[in-house]
Amino acid sequence: MALALEAEERRALLLAAWPATALLAGAAAWLSGRPDAAHWLWMAGVVPVLAALLLTIVQSLQRGDFGLDIIAGFAMGGALATGEALAGCVVALMLSGGQALESYAQRRARHEMTALLARMPREASVYADGGLETRPIAALQPGDRILVRAGEVLPVDGVVAGAAASLDESALTGESLPVDYAPGAEVESGATNVGRAFDLVALRPAAESTYAGVVRLVESARRSRAPMSRLADRYALGFLALTAALTAAAWAATGDPRRALAVLVVATPCPLILAVPVAIVAGMSRCARRGVLVKSAAVFEALPRLRALLIDKTGTLTTGRPHVMAIEPTQGAGHDLLRLAASLAQGSQHVVSRALVEAAAAARLKLATPVGVVETAGVGVAGQIEGRDIAIGRPDAIAIAAAAPPPPGVVAVAVTSDGAYAGRLLLSDAVRPEAAATLRRLRDEGLQRILLVTGDNAAVARHVAEELKLDEVVAEATPAGKLEAVTRARSLGPVLMVGDGVNDAPALAAADVGVAIAARGAAAASEAADVILVADRLDRIADAIGVARRARSIAVQSVLIGLSLSMAGMIAAALGHLTPLAGALLQEAIDVAVVLNALRALGGPKPSAAEAAANEAA
Repeated sequence: MALALEAEERRALLLAAWPATALLAGAAAWLSGRPDAAHWLWMAGVVPVLAALLLTIVQSLQRGDFGLDIIAGFAMGGALATGEALAGCVVALMLSGGQALESYAQRRARHEMTALLARMPREASVYADGGLETRPIAALQPGDRILVRAGEVLPVDGVVAGAAASLDESALTGESLPVDYAPGAEVESGATNVGRAFDLVALRPAAESTYAGVVRLVESARRSRAPMSRLADRYALGFLALTAALTAAAWAATGDPRRALAVLVVATPCPLILAVPVAIVAGMSRCARRGVLVKSAAVFEALPRLRALLIDKTGTLTTGRPHVMAIEPTQGAGHDLLRLAASLAQGSQHVVSRALVEAAAAARLKLATPVGVVETAGVGVAGQIEGRDIAIGRPDAIAIAAAAPPPPGVVAVAVTSDGAYAGRLLLSDAVRPEAAATLRRLRDEGLQRILLVTGDNAAVARHVAEELKLDEVVAEATPAGKLEAVTRARSLGPVLMVGDGVNDAPALAAADVGVAIAARGAAAASEAADVILVADRLDRIADAIGVARRARSIAVQSVLIGLSLSMAGMIAAALGHLTPLAGALLQEAIDVAVVLNALRALGGPKPSAAEAAANEAA
């Protein structure tokens, strides 16, 4: 397996390899007629596992946690004290093998701040001494005049100078359409220049700018989030008390420490140590096949317990890109107006221009070749199409005749032909077609309250919320505002946050489970989130919760079956019907049974024909 292992997983594998090697070496020594050597090899297989376990137990007790690993510690310690080396080595192998499997399940595939820091500019071009010089971002000071080229990320908060600016702020505000700023307007760091180059006069140092604040919010949220408990440990206290009582009773009734050891060996909670992580690994593998990457076992365990959903709008509930929703020509057919506009739009890389070209392609319109295309940032595009002077852009900038204002969330693109107003095209960021059905499924999965949390304006947010029947709207939210909304929603229970932009990263990090749509989202959101949707499908969230619920049910079933069988074995051991070695071997057989049952989480109901076709298309 070429994938590099994390240090923790590597240590767990090495620890599991020790008793396995000792067990095999001892068996070879025994078969070659050297029982003393076999005894000492098996004893050696127990010691490092027991030492590591004791350290873990001490650390857990300091935190007030009482895990079932304590039973395994007593079993291995008792085996060393009574000379039952083989039984002790078997227990050590069961325990360390289960821990290695759990470590594998919990491997984290992210480094939280990597993407945010990678996106943050490192250098800027500053006007100085009659020319341009490159300076580190940290050296920028208020008043510095900076050249921001096309495609560059704004390094600091500042004021637009010289030419107008066209900025993609989707990573910061969630707004899918570029925003045009006239000279003198204040703009925030972290936005991307999608127009022509312009000058920016710095208002404050990089460390005090908007984007740096988002990075700090992610760091703070990561530090403050409470860790999740292991499913297995919820059974610990009762089973531990029962084991202690049976062990003490067996010893007191017979005075034979080996009788007590046999009870402890059978009681070693490997059904819990193994069944839970195996079911979780199986469920996580199934999610991965569905295009959902769950970054840790703890997150996977938490999915069925979620009670509140906070969801971003742009790129999450909506497609995240504008599309033509209506064509309003002054005369003639709508497709003629779209053909003219899209033909001219071929000469521009603006996101609205791309939407016009896509709409024309979808309508199978034959586009003409534009001539003499001139694009003016903040205004529009002009050129010649089939001998006519065509212009597309902001109605207030190019249109002679004024039309009624578009509804909330809709952008109007005016079209003129030879200087005369020819009509307009209306564009909007449409709600995903699967959004409504997905939200209904999430409610069926136990989500009690769904909130729309967006940086977009209130009118647009309310329109989307009413269409999808959401419970609450938090509009014009900053990254800090989204973080505060997560904190408030936690009163309802564990919180699920779904987003895709840099502005969502702090809330994704703070939520009990953060989900990022990586197909369209910012890398920062994917790094901060616990779950990544590789497929650009919102319904995969409901799929993941359903898979997690089934895997958890199978894990609990495996645990209860395993513990019931262990209880029967403990009683038999207490009555003298099982030796420590026989108890260890019985426990191994129980382990195999519960692991095979836990592996059922790999499967699930087969998708319908329609769903299979949709999956294939995705």
